[in-house]
Amino acid sequence: MKKYLLMTIVALVLATMPAQAAIYIVGSGPFGNWDPAHGIEMTDQGNGTYTLTIGIHETVWFVFADKLTSDWTDFNANHRYGPNSNGSQEVQTNVTYTTQKANNNHAYKFNGTGDQDFIITFDLNNLTFKIEAYVETPEPDPFSLSVGDVNGDSEINIADINGLINILLGGFANYDVRQRSDVNYDGELNIADINGIIDILLGGEVHEPVREGYDYVWDNNVIPEVHLDVSLSEWNRLLQLYDANAFTTQYVMGSLSFVRDGETTVIDSVGIRIKGNTSRRRPEGWYGEMHHRDNTDWHHAHFGVNLRKYVDDDAHTIQGVRKLHLKWFKDDPACVRELFCFELFRRAGVWTAPRDSYCRLWLHVQGDSKEAYYGVYELLEPIDKRYVKDRKDQFGNSNGYLWKCRNGAAGLNNPNGDIWYDDDSDDRHAYTLETQTAEFDSARVQLQDLMYKINNLNDADFRAWIQRATDVDLLLKTYAVNVAVGMWDDYWNNANNYYLYFNSKHLHDYQFFFIPYDYDNTLGTTLRCGNQDDAGRQNPLYWGNDGNRLIARILKFGDFKAIYINHLKFLVTQGNAMMDRKTAQARIRAWHNRIAPYVNNDTGEDTAIEDKPAPWSNHSEYNLLKSNSDNFFTVKANSITSLTP
Repeated sequence: MKKYLLMTIVALVLATMPAQAAIYIVGSGPFGNWDPAHGIEMTDQGNGTYTLTIGIHETVWFVFADKLTSDWTDFNANHRYGPNSNGSQEVQTNVTYTTQKANNNHAYKFNGTGDQDFIITFDLNNLTFKIEAYVETPEPDPFSLSVGDVNGDSEINIADINGLINILLGGFANYDVRQRSDVNYDGELNIADINGIIDILLGGEVHEPVREGYDYVWDNNVIPEVHLDVSLSEWNRLLQLYDANAFTTQYVMGSLSFVRDGETTVIDSVGIRIKGNTSRRRPEGWYGEMHHRDNTDWHHAHFGVNLRKYVDDDAHTIQGVRKLHLKWFKDDPACVRELFCFELFRRAGVWTAPRDSYCRLWLHVQGDSKEAYYGVYELLEPIDKRYVKDRKDQFGNSNGYLWKCRNGAAGLNNPNGDIWYDDDSDDRHAYTLETQTAEFDSARVQLQDLMYKINNLNDADFRAWIQRATDVDLLLKTYAVNVAVGMWDDYWNNANNYYLYFNSKHLHDYQFFFIPYDYDNTLGTTLRCGNQDDAGRQNPLYWGNDGNRLIARILKFGDFKAIYINHLKFLVTQGNAMMDRKTAQARIRAWHNRIAPYVNNDTGEDTAIEDKPAPWSNHSEYNLLKSNSDNFFTVKANSITSLTP
């Protein structure tokens, strides 16, 4: 009876609540350079209250608006809230001001200071606003908040039902809020989730989802253990393979144990090899040395594990997962950069990003008295035919052509370039066909067709073609994340580090998808390369090399450029739970708290977490966790907020 009464009340509220309005700030400086079509949207807090937290480091003029329009006459007459006709008005902090619809040219003036951030609160019901100095309070650990706790106050009560109702009526909900609101874990927010919160309030339990398959292996809520076991002869063979060719792709045989939540999966006869590009290392000793049982000179290295390399059956998987990449945090003293980036891709809705999570790695050479503890590693999903098959519904099929693009030579501008297929050799090509290798000739023609159209179609034909050939919004969102995290070693700037998937074998009629890859040199680790020497301050509209034309050609069109800029601004706007400084730091600190007890290891390398970029970075001043002017998130937000289409 209680549940029926609650559901009836909820239904009545949903039926009678009005649609939510939107409020924007239009003005100078960080408010969009007085463009009435491109102000900054405030965050809807419900009940007619809107907030915006923003750095104001100069004197600014601004007004409020309930709609953006390129028509100044319409904007002033119908949508502008500002001072009355007595003239512009200077405003101070901690004072509540009355505003009104104002068809005039007057604005509010506010004097910003230094690096101070301010929170602006607008009350639509009472037509008042206030500016207050933003005082930072620690964000809660995002991993500690419960499903059903919609408002994040560490309690589940009627306020969470109200919060979810507001979301269902169109109120803004950032990524973290939506995750907490999806009570039944079906990936959608609807009346069933309200029903779930009601069940909890009436004494029901909060049930965690059953983790299976890929979600069992890649789960950011746990840190699984990975144990590799190799015979002495096979380990020495691995060292010899490396000495013969540091870029060897050859495997040796061993076994793997995967441990999570007290459950152990043991798989024998797996393939183990060394991986990496410039980060490849010998995992023990120096050239020519074989394994030493005593005082072993272990080194961090990347490993690839193929569970089905030697025995191809269902027993040689971890709940269907066939391959694992184990990456050490080379050049990332913070042990977080690539995990942050791929998690940000997923938060932003870029479903092409591979899965990753932390793990702890041990290595045992048979005959040694104990395992060597290699420390905290990144457990990364390989981009291969299984990756494609797992995303079949999004791609549209799973039997197309997958290309790995690298070597600083994959600018999609030379149809006669280094194009080959994965032939199990140790050779490294600019473009390597990873799937359907028996159809290489057709796949190459298709790739060359893509290059021709990117570089040779006139603007009108290019625009028509690109909208057929790819999801332009997804591509621009992908690139917005790429630029926001400061990925300079990418397609646009350095013709490097991405995959392409074609979802049709038709040589000229296909859709292609851009897949991000290798994001450890980001978040303030920068290098003088290509078109830039500072990935924090580089203009996002001129990110890369003019010869790598795909993104630059798309951005020549005003509507596409506006989409790209809007994606960039969404990422750095506070309240969206993406990469504004406060929420980014909360996620990083939560990860650090989890892995800190496990970082010390038997290699003697990378035994502590440090908030700094790679030692070779040309901007050593960048940090992730401080609140000063050298904080990467602050610098990046400043480079984005002033953009206009």
